[in-house]
Amino acid sequence: MSHHYSGLDYGFPHRDARLDLTDLYAFPKPGDIGKSILIMNVHPSAGVNPAGPTTDEPFATEAVYELKIDSDGDAVADIAYRVRFTSDNSGAQTATLRRVEGGQAAGTGDGGQTIIEGAPVSTAREAHVTAAGDYRFFAGWRSDPFFFDTMGALNNLQFTGDDFFADKDVCSIVLEVPNSALGFGKMGLWQCTVDGAGGNWVQADRGALASQSVFLPGDEKAAYQAGQPADDARFIHVFAHSLEHTGGYTPDQAKRAAGILLPDILPFDPSKPACYPANGRTLTDDAIDVFLSILTNGKVTRDNVGPHTDLLTSFPYVGSPHKIRSAERVAA
Repeated sequence: MSHHYSGLDYGFPHRDARLDLTDLYAFPKPGDIGKSILIMNVHPSAGVNPAGPTTDEPFATEAVYELKIDSDGDAVADIAYRVRFTSDNSGAQTATLRRVEGGQAAGTGDGGQTIIEGAPVSTAREAHVTAAGDYRFFAGWRSDPFFFDTMGALNNLQFTGDDFFADKDVCSIVLEVPNSALGFGKMGLWQCTVDGAGGNWVQADRGALASQSVFLPGDEKAAYQAGQPADDARFIHVFAHSLEHTGGYTPDQAKRAAGILLPDILPFDPSKPACYPANGRTLTDDAIDVFLSILTNGKVTRDNVGPHTDLLTSFPYVGSPHKIRSAERVAA
């Protein structure tokens, strides 16, 4: 999973920035204990290698964007929310949200029970929100809430506190979901993009925790992106090998540290306050500081960058985009 630091350095899945997953957030809805907010962020507006801006087209219409939910602790999805996008002749996009359960949730595809259809994708500052029953939905360009000194990371972790993402955008998919639709108690969350451009559904990217794929060289990265959390034990030796070098761990210590990072699932209990990495993730949680501590075996614990100040206090919670893009359609 690309997650900014590694993804921007090593390229995008299937060479398509629109398929690149950045961050996953989950937290109880403020002021409503019966609902949760789930945010999938994809498609960073700028890359490092290759450098420069990515396409202004927010989402890939030939792909499915999925949020997977494991409700029984076996690292296999029991519920999935799927989002598919279409474009009109002007390039304006709309979204359809579907929900599946059971065996279908663990598989790939674009089927399921339709929850919301024809939701406009936002490309300007105004956030167009679509509601249906107990659900609310948003999709579109927003200010990237991720904060990190990327250049410091690429300079041997010599951090200066320069936030690479302070003026960057990302494409957000935001769901307000009744907790009754998520199962009960503690669950595991992850997200994936499924590419159908070649005629078959192929998983292009997946993940939940921050910066995982920094540990994955070459073919291992492709196998990881196409894999499932239930099979993540096969990557422990790969993670452990990297951790021995980055953190000076002994082999046994490195395996234990790798076991903290795998399987790549975000735990979440809607009945408890969110706090990364133990329970969900808020937009202000410093996930990178947690990651750096594991990466370096406690030798580096901060990148000296703090949360962004343009976050919203209500749905969709993610701030307005820095750049205004064209081709937007508003529902009548």
